[in-house]
Amino acid sequence: MAINLVFVDASGERRAVAAPEGRSLMEAASLSGVPGIDADCGGACACATCQVYVDAAWLPRIPPMGDSEANMLEFAANRQENSRLACQIKLTPELDGLTVTTPEFQF
Repeated sequence: MAINLVFVDASGERRAVAAPEGRSLMEAASLSGVPGIDADCGGACACATCQVYVDAAWLPRIPPMGDSEANMLEFAANRQENSRLACQIKLTPELDGLTVTTPEFQF
C-alpha cells in the first residue's frame, strides 16, 4: 500500500509524495528528492539533518519518540515541540496523508 505524504518547505511550497508502507519518512523524502531532508547519517539516528515539524493534527498518530531520537533532537537547531526525526517515523496506513514541514535552516 502506498502512503501519501505532504512535505511543506519553509517557503510554504508543498510536495506530495507517495511511498510504500514500512519505509521511513526520511526514505520517502530522500527517494522523492524532497529538499530539506539531508539524512547525512542514512537513517541511523546519528544526526538531526532529517528533522521535520509534524503537523499538530498528526502528532497523536505517530508513535512516541525513543530515547535516542530525543537525545539527538536535543542538539538540533530550531527544535520545536512538534520536532521529530523523519528517519524514526515508519510509514503505516494510519499515517496516510501525513503532513510535515522542513525547518528553514534545512531549506
